[in-house]
Amino acid sequence: MAKIPMTTPLVEMDGDEMTRILWKIIKEELLEPFVDLKTEYYDLGLEHRNETNDQVTADAANATKKYKVAVKCATITPNAARMEEYHLKEMYKSPNGTIRSMLDGTVFRAPIVVKGIEPCVKNWKKPITLARHAYGDVYKNTEMVIPGPGKVELVYTAADGTQTRELVHEFTGPGVAQGMHNLNQSIESFARSCFTYALDTRQDVWFATKDTISKKYDHTFKDIFQEIFEKEYEEKFKEAGITYFYTLIDDAVARVMKAEGGFIWACKNYDGDVMSDMVSSAFGSLAMMTSVLVSPHGYFEYEAAHGTVQRHYYKHLKGEETSTNSVATIFAWTGALRKRGELDGSQALQEFADRLEKATVSVIENGKMTKDLALITSLENPVILNSREFILEIRKELEK
Repeated sequence: MAKIPMTTPLVEMDGDEMTRILWKIIKEELLEPFVDLKTEYYDLGLEHRNETNDQVTADAANATKKYKVAVKCATITPNAARMEEYHLKEMYKSPNGTIRSMLDGTVFRAPIVVKGIEPCVKNWKKPITLARHAYGDVYKNTEMVIPGPGKVELVYTAADGTQTRELVHEFTGPGVAQGMHNLNQSIESFARSCFTYALDTRQDVWFATKDTISKKYDHTFKDIFQEIFEKEYEEKFKEAGITYFYTLIDDAVARVMKAEGGFIWACKNYDGDVMSDMVSSAFGSLAMMTSVLVSPHGYFEYEAAHGTVQRHYYKHLKGEETSTNSVATIFAWTGALRKRGELDGSQALQEFADRLEKATVSVIENGKMTKDLALITSLENPVILNSREFILEIRKELEK
């Protein structure tokens, strides 16, 4: 069978640990036999980021601006333990955070729903899509350890040299302080991405912050969303039969638990990070969650919503068998290939992405799955496959 041609490359960002192992198997077994795969490759593994002083991350983001579509493997965001383990020159920032801020987009995460994996929240009938703002807040913060008594202030120096000061805290002993920022322009992009995506997918939008406590920072998000909605989207939403509403983040959590699903829940950066894990786990597994960064400038970056599966990687290094779920990583590739096909006018590439997703879901619904799904499935007598066997089973189904 002739391989499906590609005219424009994808930006391929390799990653770390167990997901890096799966990445290679997915390419060898599910992609390269069927597609004449063209990618511009960037190694975002922690060792290579360290060698390049993290320049490779910026290079990958700039390549995404050039080619419009990227697919990314899960990567390590180092902490003190990782500094020692990988002999790092410095504690590099999250690659995802760097890429997201450079592309200025919104991350949309949605669970992959399959028969036999029912949500823990029994009234959830439809997927809940998390829209996560992808710039600033704690991911571009400045932190300081306060050694002893003293004063911490926020200082804004205007272009003309005049200063505005706000007291953060008068310390009487040791502590910590943190400064965060965001940009109106980025918040506007976030709002437009959410409202446009809602119109494309015919879903209501819920947006939540904590403006009662954060009367300037969070309130600015709320005001910008409302202004853009009223000026640019209100009539379009009425025509589409969908709604937008704002509520406090704690109220949103309570409402979400009692809702049926089928809506977009828009969250600030950190809230979206936490809530997407909660939603994906409640729907079944972190490995059953799609994630795409959508930039208003026309860039798309697809990735799995989970981490590098460190525990399984250490087992793998000892030669022990693992049963690691590769579904979200497979769907990152299918999302990127489908979007590449859309932008290049390749129906064959779009259809291949659809077939690979269908084959993946079919294998699980036929009772063959990784251990994490076998523990929660309502299907009787599931067959537990190891990491490689699961991917090979998908290949068999795909070849049918």
